[in-house]
Amino acid sequence: MSPQNAGAAELALELRGITKRFGALTANDAVDLQLRRGEIHALLGENGAGKSTLMSVVYGMARPDEGEILIDGEPVTIDSPREAMDRGVGMVFQHFMLIPVMTVAENLVLGAEPRKHGLLDLAGARRRTRELSDRYGLKVDPDARVSDVSVGQQQRVEILRALDRGAKILVLDEPTAVLTAQETAELAEVLRALRDAGTSIVFITHKLHEVLDVADRVTVLRRGKTIGTVDTAGADDASLARMMVGRDVVLRVEKEPGKPGQPLLELDDVHATDDRGLPAVDGVSLHVRAGEIVAVAGIDGNGQSELIDLISGLRPCTGGHVRLGGKDITNCTPRAARDAGIGHIAEDRHRRGLVLDFNLSENLALMDYREGTRFGLLKPRRMLDAASRLLHEFDVRGGSPVTPARSLSGGNQQKVVIAREISGNPDALIAAQPTRGLDVGAIEFVHRRLLAERDAGRAILLFSLELDEVRALADRIVVIYDGRIVGELPPTASDEELGLLMTGSGAGRVASS
Repeated sequence: MSPQNAGAAELALELRGITKRFGALTANDAVDLQLRRGEIHALLGENGAGKSTLMSVVYGMARPDEGEILIDGEPVTIDSPREAMDRGVGMVFQHFMLIPVMTVAENLVLGAEPRKHGLLDLAGARRRTRELSDRYGLKVDPDARVSDVSVGQQQRVEILRALDRGAKILVLDEPTAVLTAQETAELAEVLRALRDAGTSIVFITHKLHEVLDVADRVTVLRRGKTIGTVDTAGADDASLARMMVGRDVVLRVEKEPGKPGQPLLELDDVHATDDRGLPAVDGVSLHVRAGEIVAVAGIDGNGQSELIDLISGLRPCTGGHVRLGGKDITNCTPRAARDAGIGHIAEDRHRRGLVLDFNLSENLALMDYREGTRFGLLKPRRMLDAASRLLHEFDVRGGSPVTPARSLSGGNQQKVVIAREISGNPDALIAAQPTRGLDVGAIEFVHRRLLAERDAGRAILLFSLELDEVRALADRIVVIYDGRIVGELPPTASDEELGLLMTGSGAGRVASS
């Protein structure tokens, strides 16, 4: 459905004056939203603006304090996800709800299994998966184990499962947060096809270019309130960012040239294997000088994660040496790496960055809890005071020092990780996807902070799948492909130059540093 004739369409979903409060925190306050039939409607807002909370109300995971939900023009009360699915509402969460040891087909039919003579009909499950896959153009292998397929494929399974349950309204919560650029482009095509077939889609995201590329209309929330709804045809990055944040946002940080010193972090012909024992890092040599940012660019899955683990002490180095300030730290423990001066903003904040059941003060003290102890006992007051200062300094919203980490939005969880690692004053900082899941205002803040750390003399090794971020921050760019550094380029390199190296073509070009 084109935006030009969408105005006459009926509403698939309408939210009127929805309010949801948690204690003193207003997560949603008088939010209004109108989702037309057969449109992609983006829901945009800063971290903690209430986007996911609002959709959890629609999906029956939370009850609104006030307001009204209408589906197909009829007021409804949704008390559970089951009731939401019965009313044609499906939701795909940012962190997928799949069982890794089960196959794609088994996950797809879970809870609605086909049976034959009273027994589970696995052949029927595979057949149903293939039929759905063909109908919606979402190619998946019914027999593949979920743990063995890509993140993009897992997302397709989640979407197919929602459609299998009869979803006419599909809610996607940060669907591209963990996808590669190619997977994001493929998802956009899938969403357009679903829209054209009549599915109504709510697309929650922080990424402005995705909103403009995919959505027909966008509703912006700020601190739990609806700021406005606009057609994307008449919007641009700057206008949407202004609606989100309430001020003009610098979308590209202007940086002064760095003043690098001596090499601080040095990798000399390092090797490592992946979890299957196969070569993943194959003779990487690079150095990062004090006062510079070196960005590692590459398509996901080319050894970046294993290289990060190797430096931070989380994975054995099977060959070569890692040095920090001239000291060999090869194969040291994560604690020893930290004590030597390595900071690590983990790419997976749930598995590596936070203890979700700990509160924020405990998470912020994870690396220095031993300091200031008395007779081996913690000092809670000191931890709370330090946490209050860091939460304010890094603009973490949605909680206090005693709030459990799992209750924060993904973006605010990420800011907690960044606050802890930077406040540890490391000599070298490994920043892995540091702005993943952050809104445009928070990205601006993190970029400025990383540049400030560079100017303070730290060596920063940046791993990012966002080429705009790589260019904005890097003093030098090295490209990794198949576990090897295949070239070095300046931040002014073109997309074509970077793309050739990232796909394994043009290997061997090395710019002087």
